[in-house]
Amino acid sequence: MQHGILPLWKERGMTSHDCVFKLRKILQTKKVGHTGTLDPGVEGVLPICIGNATRLAEYLTDAGKTYEAVISIGASTTTEDAEGEIVAEDSSVKTISREHLLQVLANLTGEISQTPPMYSAVKVNGRKLYEYARQGQIIERPSRNVMIYSLELLDDELVYEGATITFPVRIACSKGTYIRTLAVQIGEELGYPAHMASLVRTASGNFKKEDCVTISELREIAEAGELDKVIMPIEQALTNYPTFQINEENHKQITNGQVLPMHSSLEEHDKIVFVESGRAVAIYIKHPTKDGLMKPEKMFPAVD
Repeated sequence: MQHGILPLWKERGMTSHDCVFKLRKILQTKKVGHTGTLDPGVEGVLPICIGNATRLAEYLTDAGKTYEAVISIGASTTTEDAEGEIVAEDSSVKTISREHLLQVLANLTGEISQTPPMYSAVKVNGRKLYEYARQGQIIERPSRNVMIYSLELLDDELVYEGATITFPVRIACSKGTYIRTLAVQIGEELGYPAHMASLVRTASGNFKKEDCVTISELREIAEAGELDKVIMPIEQALTNYPTFQINEENHKQITNGQVLPMHSSLEEHDKIVFVESGRAVAIYIKHPTKDGLMKPEKMFPAVD
């Protein structure tokens, strides 16, 4: 059985669940999980966890993401993207200077508050928001803070003019960020209705576009018996955490998942990884209730 992470390039038109369904057939295993939903209209990097790597899915879901989007100024939609019906439109001829636009992007960099769109999978009172939206209901939903690490303008226009204005941006952000909602917020700062015209996810955690394969490419690779070339080891997802070699003194304790005196690195990092011969064996965290101790959060048994 395969164990590891497959950096998949999810193509437009597919749901994340569609991808998992197809991959289970190609890889001939049920132990396949994705690491955060990408809307059907969005293409991009979707790391897939296989076998023991499914234990890491939450880490990959929580990792930062990078997107390239086209923002359209002049109309807002029900879904905040190009798929929805227009709900507000301003057809006046607009003139926006590059300087003004860069200031708006700077204003929206850092920690910002977002209200999840009605067409989203966020649950309120046990139901997904899009279920309410499809019935024509708009309900109160909690705002949340997200982090925009960088918001970069990708063209070199000096002035943007027209009834509809579009421009490309690159966004590095925390989990839970809605780029659709960010597009609307950019429009609000500029004083116009807006929506997200298109979106591509170019990176998820440590995985980038150049690492990825499409489902059709994977099918060919599997038929050639070369899956090892594209399925990355579990350790690839853990490179952001300090790593320590298991030694003779702590080998038995760590492989048995025992509570241990806290490692000094946990003062600065939320997790540390113990490895043996390059293979991840355990991820330790500060003990939540016992000062000065640490406990395993994840264990990775040896596989054949």
